[in-house]
Amino acid sequence: MSEMFRNVKAIRVGKETFELDEKIVNDEEIEIIVNELAFGRFSVSPTFLKEFALGYLAGEGLIDSIDSVKKIDIDKNTINIEIDLQDFDIRREMVMSSDCFGGWRGKIEFVDEVVSDYTISKDQILESFKKLREESKVWKETGGTHIAALVTEEEFITIEDVSRHVAIDKVMGAGLLKGLDFSRSFIVSSGRMPSDMVMKVARMGIPVLTSKAAPTASGFMAGEESGLTIVGFVRGGRFNIYTHPERISF
Repeated sequence: MSEMFRNVKAIRVGKETFELDEKIVNDEEIEIIVNELAFGRFSVSPTFLKEFALGYLAGEGLIDSIDSVKKIDIDKNTINIEIDLQDFDIRREMVMSSDCFGGWRGKIEFVDEVVSDYTISKDQILESFKKLREESKVWKETGGTHIAALVTEEEFITIEDVSRHVAIDKVMGAGLLKGLDFSRSFIVSSGRMPSDMVMKVARMGIPVLTSKAAPTASGFMAGEESGLTIVGFVRGGRFNIYTHPERISF
């Protein structure tokens, strides 16, 4: 956890003014290079970088499985990845130049519909968020992170990050490394749910995305079209089901 934050001096202003030690979360710029092509720079927490790379590539449709990855080399703030895909150039263009494909509406055409009879209960959702709060250790220290969890019957994988998107990338990457069945899992998140987040979860075949925040309009429409169940505003013993409610028993 020490890599996640650092100690600094700050001045507390209130009824009294005094200097104190505070913890602030670390963030670093990480570059991903795929098949010797610069792919992007991301502001992330400097932990679980292999999981981030795998989850990001899979969530963007650049790899079909972990078997498509031939090599991952992490050198300080650069992640070099070699993947084996015949249509890599087409997939890369779709991610890097999404406006040419009509934004998220164009990209969602390349997302297979989520087909799963998996269901979860109201109590499972509420209990998962209770556990998520307990696992938000860096947030309690700094107030500067998001957290996500990938939940199955056997696993509850949690990772915190400065980015709500990257937190989800990292838990999905961890699931890939463990060989989990994504069709029998759900995501628990602390961040709002726009279309790009919804699509990366749907692309993995994860049937349910839950959050203490709400979906955006584009996120709602992406959930409707992709077949993903979206649950938001999980707090105080209640929540809203926005799309495909058949997977939630209550």
